[in-house]
Amino acid sequence: MRKICIFTSTRADWGLQRGVADQIQKRDDVELQLLVSGTHLSELFGMTVSEIESDGHVVNERVDILKFDDSAEGISSSMGLALAEYGAALNRLKPDVLVVLGDRYETFCVAAAAQIHRIPVAHIHGGETTEGAVDEAFRHSITKMAQVHFPCCEEYRRRIIQLGENPDRVFNIGALGVENIRTISMMEREELANSIGFSLDAPFFLVTFHPVTLEQSTAEEQFENLLEALGRLPDHKIIITGANADTDGSVINAKIQQYVISNPERGVFIDSLGLRRYLTAMKYCDAVIGNSSSGILEAPAFKVPTVNIGDRQKGRVRADSIIDCASDSEAIFESIQRALSLDFRRALTAMVHPCEKENTAAVIAGILHDVDVDGLLKKSFHNLPVNEGSHEN
Repeated sequence: MRKICIFTSTRADWGLQRGVADQIQKRDDVELQLLVSGTHLSELFGMTVSEIESDGHVVNERVDILKFDDSAEGISSSMGLALAEYGAALNRLKPDVLVVLGDRYETFCVAAAAQIHRIPVAHIHGGETTEGAVDEAFRHSITKMAQVHFPCCEEYRRRIIQLGENPDRVFNIGALGVENIRTISMMEREELANSIGFSLDAPFFLVTFHPVTLEQSTAEEQFENLLEALGRLPDHKIIITGANADTDGSVINAKIQQYVISNPERGVFIDSLGLRRYLTAMKYCDAVIGNSSSGILEAPAFKVPTVNIGDRQKGRVRADSIIDCASDSEAIFESIQRALSLDFRRALTAMVHPCEKENTAAVIAGILHDVDVDGLLKKSFHNLPVNEGSHEN
C-alpha cells in the first residue's frame, strides 16, 4: 500500500491541502499520513492542529519547532531544529511520497530532510514569484528538490520547466483555494457574526497583513499606515486575522491587539478563523485588504476586490479584481475607495479567474496514486531548446 505523507505547518496551507487529504483518504489502496508542525502546534496561533482533527484526519507526527522568537536568529534556530526533527519523523513514517505546499521555511526544511532520506517530493503551488519575501528563494529551492509539481496556472508551469524540471511531471491543475470556494458550504452572515462574537450589522473589510520579509523592520510602520487609512472609513467594520510566524509577525499582532482593545465596536481580532469562516468572511466583505496570498488567489473567485499593499505578493499572476498600492496611508486609502466604487465592482462581474480549473484536489490525488515512484529521485536537468538566431549575453 502506497504511503502518501502530507506536510502542513500553517492554517493557510492546511486550508488548501485539506481537499487533497480528503481525496487520498477515500482510496482503499493508499495510506494517508499527516506530518503537522509550525503554528498548528502553538497556542499563540490558535493551536490549529485541532482543526485538522475536527476535519476527521489522524495526525501521525507532531513536530514543534516554534521554541524561539520570530527574529532572524530565532527563525534560523527554528530551521535547524526543524531539519533534525523532520528527518526523524520521516524516518519513522517512511512515506513513499511527501506532499508539500508553498514556500515557507518549514516547507524548505522538510523537503531538504526528504532529500536526505531519499523520499520523492510532490510540490503544490511552485513556480510562483513573491518578490517581497524570502519565501521566493525557498519556493524555487523546493522546486529543485521536488520530482512532481502541481502549479496553479500555465505561466507557473512554464517557469518550473524553465528551472530544469521534466515537463512530464509538471501538471497545471489550478488553484486548490479556488476549488474550495465551489465545494465548501458557506455560513450565513448572521451565523458568521455569532461564531466570532462580533456584530456584522454594517459593511466590513477582511484584513490580513504579514511582514514583508525582504525589508528591514517595516512591519510596524506599514501596519500603522493601514490602520490610519482604515480610520478614514468609519462606516466599515473590520475583521482582522493574525500575522504569520515570520520575522516581526509578533509586532503586527501586538498592534492588532492594541487596536481592537481601543476600538471594540469597530474591529475584531481572530487569530485563526479556520477555512470555512475565513471564506465566508471573504464572501460577505466589501474588500479584502492587506498582503496575503488569499487576496490574490481566493478573493477573485468571489469577485470581491482586493487591495494588495506593498511588495510581498509582487510577481504573482493577478486577476482584474486586484488593486496594487504602495504602503503609505494615502495610497491605501485611495485604493480602498476605488475598490468600493460601483464602476470597479461592476467591471468584475465578467472577470475570469486565471487559476480556476475543475476537480483540482481529485486530480492531484490521482496523480499521487498513479505516479511511478521508482527512479523519481534520479532526475536530469531538462534543457529548453535554443531558438535559432537567439544570442546569449
